[in-house]
Order: sequence, then C-alpha cells, then structure tokens
Amino acid sequence: MPRYANVPAKGKKSGKAKIFVLDTNIILHDFKAIRKFQDNDIVIPVAVLEELDKFKKGNDALSFNARGFMREIDRLTEGKLFGPDGVPIGDRLGNIKIEPNHPFPEDLKGLFLDDTQDHRILATAIWVRDNHPGRFTALVTKDINLRMKAKAAGMVAQDYLTDRVEDVKLEDAQKVVQYRDDVPQDILQHIAYGQDNAVPWEEVCSKEPYPNQLFKFRWPDGADAAPVCARYDADRGAIVLVRAKEAYGIRPRNDEQKFALDACLNKDIQLVSLTGGAGTGKTLIALAAALEQERDYDQIILTRPTVILGNQDIGFLPGDQKSKMTPFLLPLMDNLGVIKSQFRPSSKEALKVESLQTSEKLLITPLAYIRGRSLGKVFFIIDEAQNLTPHEVKTIITRAGEGTKMVFTGDVFQIDQPYLDQWSNGLTHLGEKMTGQRLFQHVFLRKGERSELSEIASKLL
Repeated sequence: MPRYANVPAKGKKSGKAKIFVLDTNIILHDFKAIRKFQDNDIVIPVAVLEELDKFKKGNDALSFNARGFMREIDRLTEGKLFGPDGVPIGDRLGNIKIEPNHPFPEDLKGLFLDDTQDHRILATAIWVRDNHPGRFTALVTKDINLRMKAKAAGMVAQDYLTDRVEDVKLEDAQKVVQYRDDVPQDILQHIAYGQDNAVPWEEVCSKEPYPNQLFKFRWPDGADAAPVCARYDADRGAIVLVRAKEAYGIRPRNDEQKFALDACLNKDIQLVSLTGGAGTGKTLIALAAALEQERDYDQIILTRPTVILGNQDIGFLPGDQKSKMTPFLLPLMDNLGVIKSQFRPSSKEALKVESLQTSEKLLITPLAYIRGRSLGKVFFIIDEAQNLTPHEVKTIITRAGEGTKMVFTGDVFQIDQPYLDQWSNGLTHLGEKMTGQRLFQHVFLRKGERSELSEIASKLL
C-alpha cells in the first residue's frame, strides 16, 4: 500500500476517515497530491489559496502546479458549494474542503509573535483538529521548520511521503555495482580476453540480472590485477566487458568513471543518471561523451536549474539577460574549459568546440529557457538535477524526441531547494523508478578526482 504520511499504524479506534490539512508547499510540489491520500479527507486553509495566488503567473514548475491545482479544485466544485463535509474528490477517495482562517486557541495565542501565513495555516489545522474529536488530524508540510512549530504547539505534523524513496532503496542506489569474487577464472578470462568479451548470464548468476546491472569481478587467485568491469546486456542475454574508453581527451580515472563514460557513449542507453559527490567527474564525463558523439546529434544542450538562495528572482541581479545567467552557468563553463585545456588552442579539437559554441550546436543555458521545447536528436545534459522535483524530471524526459539521449547528473546530498531532500528529489526518484529498464543506466561515482585537496576536504570536513 502506498504511503502518503507518517500515520500511526493503529490510528484512532473510531474507524472514521483521517483528516489531512495540506500546506502550500505540498501543492507546489505535487498539485495532484489531493488524490493520493486514499479515502481520507483533505482540508485546504484559505491561507494556502492566498499563497498560491502569488504563483498563478509564470512558466516555472511552481506556477504550473499552482495553476493545475486551482483548475482541479474548480472542476471538483463546478455547480457545487463547499458544505460542512466539503466535496468528493473522486471514486474511493475522500472529500476536500476549503477552510477559512481561524485564530489560535486562547492558550496558544502568545506562542508565536509574528502574524505569518505559516502561523495561519497552523492555527487552522489546530482548529480543524479540535472541532473533529475522535478523528486523526495531521498537518502535512514539507517545511521542516513549520513541522517543528506544529509539534511545539501540540499538533501532529508529517512530511508528504508519496514520492519519498525508502531509505533502503536510497542505499541500494549507491550500491549499483555488484562485486563478485566467486566467478571461475576461465569465465573471467573469456570476458576479459575472449573474442567477443561476453558470456551468457547463466554462467555467472543464478538468476537473470536486471538490464544494465554493473559488475566488478575479482580474480579468484587473489592477485593484485585490476578487477574485470562488466555490464549485463539484456538484448544479448550476456554479461559483456566494459572497457576503458576515451572521449574528447578525457579518460576515466577509476572504475566508476569507466562505467559512467561507457553508459554515456552507449547509444542503446538513452537515459543515464550519474550521482556522486563534488569532484567525481559527473558533468565532465557527460560533456566529453557528448562532444565525442557530436556528429550523431543535431544539438548538445548543457543546462541546470537556476536555484537562487533566499527565494529571490533573477531580476535582482544586475545586467542584461546574459549577465544575469552567467553566475549560474560558470560551473558548466568550467567543465568545458577542462576539456578544452586537453588540447592546444590552435588544435582542431579546440577549434571544433569554439565552432560548436558559435553555431549554438553546443548550447549552455538555464533549464528555464528550454521549457516547452521538443527535444529531437539532442544530447541533453541536466546538471544539478537533485534540485528538480519528480514532476519536473518527468516533464523533461517526456519531451525527448526520436534519437535524443538524456544524462542527469547531481549529488542527492547537496540540495539547495528548501522543500526537497535526498529521499524526495527528482534525481533519486528517477533512479528508483527507472532501474531495470533497458534504456536506463544509473552509476554512482564514489571517488573524487578533482584534486587530492578536494578529496581530503570532502572526507574530513
């Protein structure tokens, strides 16, 4: 049964439907959230509608979700009024009601000094609870601070769990490589040095691996020889060797980078997810692979979401549109600079990169500027994808046309969005949902290769 909130296992003995009061950020995260609480009732405080009104204009995901929710509410209430119990959401679902703002009860009026929308939402949630005795009532919000305030006021507050990946699955995503030291030497010899560098999966595994499962086979004699890197090719039904390849002057420095570059160069794998800490080479490998295959694509697009601290719009930055975008694009330009530095400025490779940029066949742009496009025959790299919601990731992937390859890169433990975490962000969601698909491969890069100083700081600080 899918989870939607941290509801106590036993609940109330009355058997009545539970009541969930939704915060604004739940709707901005998933405007279809009201349909994901099974047969329980939903309450939307008027303060939430007031906040949603600020998002009704715009082209970003928040505006899309705000408008989508208001259209849904308008459809549900067409020709109806909100009665004492609200209006039905749908078949086998509960009711939804818009609740006017209510003050805090007398014993809590001095708890919070500021009159904010968060406090109005909390006060309304408390009023709903107190006026429905015998029913489990909880405030559902992705705002950790509001959850703490609610608990301080004695109100049950929960996170929204529908698209939250379980801890065990998050850990599994970081163990995508299966280590084996029990494979007979003659089979390893065939994979590593045989004519086709492949063996049927039955010779290695007791059950068929999922498509693109990664392996590292240690030699059984205990020698110091490097392990054999391999991947399960579901189309061939065979475990095949993963070789160390070079792409536009960039060579992998460790086995995980070898897997990542192999995935980015494999035209049969149309969707790739690369995760790992700072300096592990995620974006660099993806960009090098794109440049190596530039003849096979009409355009290479390197992009990232523009996440601004303090929720300020990019309009506060000085200069024209290009100047405003420069701070967000510098990390992407740095990766391109690393690749260009592999060659002399006058070399054909360096000049080729300059030509691709001039003609905009290689385009580095903020993610907001490619919304609405149909991406046909494009090598599309989305950097810092951990700052995207699951819905945003889905929207991007569903724009992929024929011949398009998408590579999502990011670190799920370095999230700048206030209402996302390592369990609920789009990059984690992507790996959890797509693993096992023939067109998808996920690689977790462990070792930082930026510099010895960077690696030490990452571990110790």
